[in-house]
Amino acid sequence: MTEIIGVDIGTSVTKAVAFDHAGRPLHAASRRSTLLRQPGGVVEQDLDEVLRSVTEVVREVAAALPQPPAALALTGQGDGLWLRDTEGRAARPMISWMDGRAADLVAGWQQDGTVERVYGRTGSGMFPGCHAPLLAWLRAHEPRTLERAAVAGYCVDAIAQQLTGTVALDASDATLPFLDARTRRYSTDALEACGVADLAPLLPEPAEPGTVLGLDARGAELTGLPEGLPVTSGPYDLPACAIGSGVREVGDGLLTVGTTLACQVLTDSADVDPGAEPAGMWLCTPDTGRWLRAMPAMVGTAGIEWALGVVGAETSELESLLRSSPPGAGGVRALPFLSEAGERAPFVEPGARARFEGMSLAHGRGDLVRAMCEAVGYAARHCLEAAGLSATLAACGGGTRSTGWMQTFADILGREVRVPGETEVGAKGAAIVARAALGDPVDESVWYADHRTVVPDPANRGRYERGYVDYRTEVESARVRWHA
Repeated sequence: MTEIIGVDIGTSVTKAVAFDHAGRPLHAASRRSTLLRQPGGVVEQDLDEVLRSVTEVVREVAAALPQPPAALALTGQGDGLWLRDTEGRAARPMISWMDGRAADLVAGWQQDGTVERVYGRTGSGMFPGCHAPLLAWLRAHEPRTLERAAVAGYCVDAIAQQLTGTVALDASDATLPFLDARTRRYSTDALEACGVADLAPLLPEPAEPGTVLGLDARGAELTGLPEGLPVTSGPYDLPACAIGSGVREVGDGLLTVGTTLACQVLTDSADVDPGAEPAGMWLCTPDTGRWLRAMPAMVGTAGIEWALGVVGAETSELESLLRSSPPGAGGVRALPFLSEAGERAPFVEPGARARFEGMSLAHGRGDLVRAMCEAVGYAARHCLEAAGLSATLAACGGGTRSTGWMQTFADILGREVRVPGETEVGAKGAAIVARAALGDPVDESVWYADHRTVVPDPANRGRYERGYVDYRTEVESARVRWHA
């Protein structure tokens, strides 16, 4: 079998990578996408622009191959609300998962028990940028948009429909918040709890694992590839990254250090703990009987970039700034919640906000930046503990390029962290899924061989254990204020 092109349609960047049969990346291309921000926490994207980014990177990578690829394997951002009409055209601008317009609605649902009721049915928490509050918000503010819509989907299935003419929603994308991951069917109780049961016809039924689509005439024209070329749609980026990073055994986890922080642990059970915090989700994987317990926090590299900007530093200065400040940041502490939509895992607080404490004239730029890096590390530990991490841990995402920050993560987590050598693990995971769907599964010992391991420094263990206890105490205290 020839090469497969994996395509990862990110929030701000679309990337395509051609992988050979041994999992080696041969050619890659990327294009930026635009986030359309407006007052009130509105964050949207243009479907045509996102599609154009996909077709351009596919054309560029395919042109470097000696022959057409064996398949296109799509993955990308999840959540949000990508409404289309019967032809797959945009019914309105696509609403990003980062959108915060429905924050007040989610806060109300927390108070009246709706969030807890939905969690009891599906095991999924809710945050402003997911289907339930966005559909309810549109019902109140844009009812005619819903009348025009035929499909309430997500990024990956929206692009797949543009290329194949078929709506094929991966069960991982369908998870939050209506899907019962154990049955792969939507929960009527969850839909009713959110007051959107009448909109259920807009939700595509999840496709069967191993579903393979094909480029239609328009898709072939857009990509320059043969009509009928196999296309796989999903899983979306969280499980795709887990697969691409080598999360294979129950208890294994993945820490994705990207724009946001996505923590996942592979499990063989999706039973809901009624006493647990109603946050996170169980994601279906291509393997029945296996799920990913996901805690996708809203903190991540975006917060580090913000901190760098505040102190007037470039991203290239992160390593030197971390070296200039000792572990513990000289007593400076931070809470990392900078998203306009608040936090969604391992707890849901639409009003969550960031802060710095313990600063004095004796502190410098490096202390502020290190404090934010450590705060994100504490958030990662909080998420991974809530997800049930018990075995090996891998890490991926743009943040793993920083050796100093990855050492901080290992020290705070108190465990080794395996970093794959391939940076585009989402595209790689999509390619692995595509090969299995086409009946040509990969040799895992070869595809996962390239990695480095970050080992925790025992000299920092006590300091970060105390720091984590302090962080958890400060978060609980802040939640009282956020509620007020």
